[in-house]
Amino acid sequence: MSNQFFAMMSRMKYINRWALMRNTQRENICEHSLNVAMVAHNLAVISNVRLGSQLSVEKAALLAMYHDCAEIITGDMPTPIKYHSEDLHQAFQEVENLASAQLLKMLPEDMRSYYEALFFPEEEDAFLWKLVKAADKISAYCKCIEEEKSGNSEFRRAKETIKESLLAMELKEVAIFMEEFMPAFEMTLDEL
Repeated sequence: MSNQFFAMMSRMKYINRWALMRNTQRENICEHSLNVAMVAHNLAVISNVRLGSQLSVEKAALLAMYHDCAEIITGDMPTPIKYHSEDLHQAFQEVENLASAQLLKMLPEDMRSYYEALFFPEEEDAFLWKLVKAADKISAYCKCIEEEKSGNSEFRRAKETIKESLLAMELKEVAIFMEEFMPAFEMTLDEL
């Protein structure tokens, strides 16, 4: 029997992000997901070490690793379109849910339960998903910085908007990450 799940996962590298923007460096969802996983892991570490939480840092990384997998089927919908209206956002969420269900069916039935929570949020993981969403935004913010450093002003407004949305999340974990780790993204290799 052929199970197509991992063959489909390997196609993440073909789905480019930022489709409406001129990029100096293309970014695909595979690269993006690794970055989001590392940042989400760190946000959970910050929460545990600095804020006294007892989060599963490993689960935070796993949720982030799989957070955009539906885009293998749907493609990456640009943010201005995806969030244009609540109706459009809800419709797109339904399309993503259908895509996630389709991906899960590509796994052997006896393995699906291990992946289901990675595709469909469970209430007990609500805060971890919030950290993943923050990590997703931080990753996008980093991309904007990289593009600006390359002389691409196309990302200037996106950078401002993303920073505003990060601050609006009012997560202490994000504030700590932004203060302690973000300044280094403005540095050159020699400065690092």
